[in-house]
Amino acid sequence: MAPAIQAENLVKTFGDVRALDGVSLDVPEGTVLGLLGPNGAGKTTTVRVLTTLLRPDSGRAVVAGVDVLKHPNQVRSLIGLSGQYAAVDEYLTGFENLTMVGELYQMSTRAAKARALELLEWFNLTEAKDRTAKTYSGGMRRRLDLAAALVVRPPVMFLDEPTTGLDPRNRLALWEVIETLVEQGTTLLLTTQYLEEADRLAHDIAVVDHGKVIARGTADHLKAQIGGERIEVVVHEPGMIADAVAALGGYALGEPAVERNTRRITVPVSGGARVLAAAIRELDARGVEIDDIGLRRPTLDDVFLTLTGHLAETAEEENGAGADGKGARRGRQAPDEDGGGGDGGGPDEQQAVTAGKER
Repeated sequence: MAPAIQAENLVKTFGDVRALDGVSLDVPEGTVLGLLGPNGAGKTTTVRVLTTLLRPDSGRAVVAGVDVLKHPNQVRSLIGLSGQYAAVDEYLTGFENLTMVGELYQMSTRAAKARALELLEWFNLTEAKDRTAKTYSGGMRRRLDLAAALVVRPPVMFLDEPTTGLDPRNRLALWEVIETLVEQGTTLLLTTQYLEEADRLAHDIAVVDHGKVIARGTADHLKAQIGGERIEVVVHEPGMIADAVAALGGYALGEPAVERNTRRITVPVSGGARVLAAAIRELDARGVEIDDIGLRRPTLDDVFLTLTGHLAETAEEENGAGADGKGARRGRQAPDEDGGGGDGGGPDEQQAVTAGKER
């Protein structure tokens, strides 16, 4: 399939920070590419370049067959963008927000209103359509923001941390919307820190670190690269950790990972249930009491830890959100993960794409 999104050797610096250091990627039509990486890896900067919000120092980008640098206005008419923060006008109603976006894209007022009503129903916001957006919950604002990105049925979508701060029910609902879009043929580039999100939604995953793509493949392919199975043990007392590590050492194919605060020990193994049974017998022979033990395949967390050297931050940690999941306030530019605070990002980035289209 021809790539709907293509980037070649993108480089972008902010002072001494090299946010992008030769990023190259492609996304075939009708598929989802999950872009994973630690805080500061270059994910959001990549999205901003591909959505015309930021010019790279060098490199080439093509979206929907159009050169991003040569024809940015044309690209803006072909894409939808939902950024890390809901880009809605809190003083307009949900209906007015969506109608305004349609009119900015040169839709007639009648067509814009009809599309707004259609999207409000799809995102379960019909009952709140006449309320101002400032009265919406965080989940409702995120749904309205994603609806705004879909007003003109774009063939290519960019979702930058789309479910940040949402509760599990709202996150699941957005996942179902995203899956429907892809079934209808939309191409999607998704950045996320929720690894289960990438595992469920992405056909392919690119891991980015220090401005470079360091791994690429399906979730299963990436998991297979770091080994097969793991035994996980939670011991009853911290003082039993050393004995447990010694008991498991004869079966381990690599160094055990020890989390002392949770009393959890993880060791890579091979042999399935047979090795698990032998490990249980050895632990019992050494008098190690266990609260939990199991055999599992690697997760994307394991991939992330192996490739980048640490676990993924949660979206709340990366974006500086508190326990309530709230990020930066509207009217204030959000901190850029790559140190490029002045590159035109922040809570109004989606509206910047919309308003930037020639009227």
